[in-house]
Formats: sequence, C-alpha cells, structure tokens
Amino acid sequence: MESKNNWKAWLYLAPVLILLAVFTFYPIINTIYVSFLQGYNYKSGAYESFSLYNYLAVLTPYTDEGSYMFNQVMKDALPNTLLITFITVPLSIVFSLLIALGLNSIKILKKFFQTVFFMPYVTNAIAIGMVFAVVFDYDYGVFNAIFGLGKTGWVSTSDGSGVGYFNGLFAICFYIIWHSLPYKILIFLGGLQNIDAQYYDAAKIDSAPKWKVALKITVPLLSPQILYMLITSFIGSFKEYNAVVGLFGKSGGAFVTEGMPSTMKTMVFFIYDQVDKDNVQFASAASVILLIIIMLITLVQNRVSKRRVHY
Repeated sequence: MESKNNWKAWLYLAPVLILLAVFTFYPIINTIYVSFLQGYNYKSGAYESFSLYNYLAVLTPYTDEGSYMFNQVMKDALPNTLLITFITVPLSIVFSLLIALGLNSIKILKKFFQTVFFMPYVTNAIAIGMVFAVVFDYDYGVFNAIFGLGKTGWVSTSDGSGVGYFNGLFAICFYIIWHSLPYKILIFLGGLQNIDAQYYDAAKIDSAPKWKVALKITVPLLSPQILYMLITSFIGSFKEYNAVVGLFGKSGGAFVTEGMPSTMKTMVFFIYDQVDKDNVQFASAASVILLIIIMLITLVQNRVSKRRVHY
C-alpha cells in the first residue's frame, strides 16, 4: 500500500525539488564546471581550455593573472574572512547567550525588551552599515565623541588616505556582532524556555551558585542550540558581504598598516567584484574554494559535537 502511494509524495515534493534543481543544484554544478574553464567568456560561453589554471591564479602568484589574484585573495580576502569569522562568531554567541539569560530572568516588560533586541534583525543590513559608517566617522563620529577619542579614523579619514587596519577590523566586527545578536538571542530564548525547571529546583536544594548552575545545567542543555548557532554563524560569517559594502563602500576600504591586508574585502566581496569585472572563471574558482573551507569546518564541528552536545 505504501509503495502505491509513493507517487503522491513525489508529486507533493515535485515543486520544491524543481526549484532546488534550478536555483541551487544546477548553479553549484555549473560554478564548479566554470571554475575549470581558462579564458572563459561569460557572454559567448567560449573558453580556451579545461584546466586548473583559475585555481592556480587564485592560490599562487605564478600565472599571468596570478600576482593580482593572489594578492586579492590570499593577502586580503581570505585573511579578512578568517579574522572576521573567528572573532565575531564566538563573541556573538557568548553575548547573545548572556543577553538571553538576562531576558529570560526578567519579569517586567519582558516582551518589550525582546522586541527591542530583535529589531536589528528585520532592518536592512546595508542601511545599518551606512549608519555605522556615520557612527565611526573620522570627523563627526558618534563613537569618537562618546569616548573622547578625538579624530580617530575607523572607517575613513577626512583626506581619504585610509585608516589603520585594526581600526577598520574593529568597526566591522562591532557591526557584525551587533547585527547578528537578535537571531541568536531568539534561538537561545526558545531553548531556555524548554529546559525543565526540575533541574534548577534540584540545584537550589543543593545551594549551587548561579555561575555553576549556568555552566553545569544551562550550557549543556543548550548545547544543541549552541551547535546550531556555531554552524550557521560560521557559514554566515564566511559569506559576509553586506557589512563591508555598508561600512566601506564598493572599494572595500583602504588601510595604511604595513604587513596587514590593505582593504577589508572578504571572499564573497572578491567573488562579486570579479563577476562585475567579467572574470566569472576566477569568481567560480574562489567560490569552490570557499565552499570547501566551509564544508571542512562544518565537518570538524559535527565531529566535535558528538562528544560535546547533549540531546
């Protein structure tokens, strides 16, 4: 009987599967294919050869375009992406968990504060980035005025000469953490409200301090939500683009710190920039490299979670 009704299940799934095939699976397969086409012309579809040339150009300085592409990816985009990811993901999860614990414990105006903290999530990312660009402005920035820093360059300087790299990194990490908090807070609040109160009652009987209750009860029981937020946050941070455009504009910024990246361009910024310049083959190669990095980190997280996550 079940085998006879299988066609109905496939019929119901057909619209979703068709959309996935057209807008997800085909683009991924086509991107991998294009990444191997040397001298690819996006408009005509013509190419010179099928090789690893595009990957060599992106990863090494030993090809015709290699010096430029290598500097763009390996000296700017990839280091920026890794730094932003490994700074913002842990901090945003810690801050959102602490805020969720605070919101879960208050009684008065609880819904109001939850709404206030969720507002950034439904606000346009580019618009928020432009606001933060004003907040960190060199001449009239609110951040400098509040902390009495004078004319300290964060996003730009009045003469357009650029700022210190770590100033720009601080500004973009500040923005990304602030903008990513609402969704994480919502997830953690849902997890906190599903924890059985008997665990906390038992801790009260044993006179356990609050910090020990948080570390031994709350965090372990929230480990599935923490794992979920870790995986999605890492993927989201590796795809960061809106924050760079919102804060630094289409150029990705300019910095004067020696020995550090010269812009705040990320991997996705590089990909869009190369597509805009009709270098689709290099953008495709960078996309595949980024996909592999994300997959490897996700696999590591899943492996570690088998021993750390409690369901």
